[in-house]
Amino acid sequence: MPIYGLAYKDTRENALTFLGSFGNPYMLSIQDMDGRVGIDYGVYGVPESYVIDKSGVIRFKQIGPITVDVVEKIILPMVGRLNR
Repeated sequence: MPIYGLAYKDTRENALTFLGSFGNPYMLSIQDMDGRVGIDYGVYGVPESYVIDKSGVIRFKQIGPITVDVVEKIILPMVGRLNR
């Protein structure tokens, strides 16, 4: 399951420093300095996480940090269903 990041209204340097300090789980991170990509996805506060299907439809949105409970009970089962 690939995970992609969006550096929403942040500089490349700050995003790289953050990822260097806390780990980088992302296959790819996209720079969104002006927030236009975030607007398209309805971002209004960070952190936010999404499960997006292969057609680009948002299937789940988590506002705030991702917890182990959310991953185990919501995200992984949903991704399993979407990959069938």
